Amino acid sequence: MKKLLILLLLPLYAFAQDVDFDKINNKIQTLGNEAVTTYSNDSAMDVGDTFSDLYFDVFEGEGMEQEIALSDPALKTKLESQFNAVISHAMRSAPKVDVEKSWKVLSKSLQQTTDSHSPKDGSFTGVLLQSFFILLREGFEAMLVIMALVTYLRRTNPEKVRIIWYGVYLALIASFATAYLITSVYEVSGEAQEALEGVTMLLAAAVLFYVSYWLISKSESTKWQKYINTKIDFAVEKGSAYTLALAAFLAVYREGAETVLFYQALALGASGQSMALVSGFALASVSLIILFFIMRSATMRLPMGLFFSVTAILLYYLAFVFVGKGILELQLAHWVSSTPIESMISIEFLGIFPTIEGIVSQLIFLLPLPIAYWVLSRKGKKV
Repeated sequence: MKKLLILLLLPLYAFAQDVDFDKINNKIQTLGNEAVTTYSNDSAMDVGDTFSDLYFDVFEGEGMEQEIALSDPALKTKLESQFNAVISHAMRSAPKVDVEKSWKVLSKSLQQTTDSHSPKDGSFTGVLLQSFFILLREGFEAMLVIMALVTYLRRTNPEKVRIIWYGVYLALIASFATAYLITSVYEVSGEAQEALEGVTMLLAAAVLFYVSYWLISKSESTKWQKYINTKIDFAVEKGSAYTLALAAFLAVYREGAETVLFYQALALGASGQSMALVSGFALASVSLIILFFIMRSATMRLPMGLFFSVTAILLYYLAFVFVGKGILELQLAHWVSSTPIESMISIEFLGIFPTIEGIVSQLIFLLPLPIAYWVLSRKGKKV
């Protein structure tokens, strides 16, 4: 196990780097202050470009973003949203007071992050804990999706469970391949990486939405019994099994490549502590497996209708979050416009960020809920 993990990560080690928060923060603060001071309608686009460069080339390019994501993904997302607010105000030639206000918020957050940052704990225990929590944190969300899909198939068509695992295995291979290509083969720009993350999240949201609607349509026991009695093979029902496999693939791939890059960064600061890194990875893997079987066992005991409802709600919630985060990533990549909403706070666990485009996208995503409820309730009366 140890040799395998080191072998998989070895090609990426050389691309990791030491991260000097003070140096990076000072650079962003200095250039940011200069840009805001000279801001005017004539220079608005240039100021927007300056902050975009500060985000991609300095904050992200010099490793501060990834270092923060290792320990506090919510803070990383918060800073991304704040960068996006400054860039959006400038690109839209907003009044200088709005640009100054959004820059003040970002500047304060960066300073607080820098002041509270402490060097990595390079001890065996420190590296082990960091390695453990990286995989546990990044893998838990994917595990929830896999658990729901596997449990569903075990209760309906057990021989097709392997299709879900095929999706997982392909996602793991694709994750390592993507991370390797990004760092070792192609000089992939920051914008392209953000775009890849955004597109993957939106694809995952679309697939999870489809799966959740399909599950909720079977939530009533009478409908489920009728469905069983038709003896339709789930595996050939319009490719439904392969749709679930795609959902599993996207759930793992969405976090997979980033997780590999996290371990790459940790490996650089864990010189001589490869055993701790591998031990943390192994402990997290065992923990996720244990959680998987505990949750699967619990859900297997739920009444069929309740199981479908709970699973559908879980997948719909994850899809809703993916929509918000996906739009944010595409805004950072300049694929989607960004119109900030003043005096609105971010709600990271719901994927809600203060831009009109993000909020509208999530509201549109919610629209099918009352329609689906109405359609299903009418169908229920006919059963």
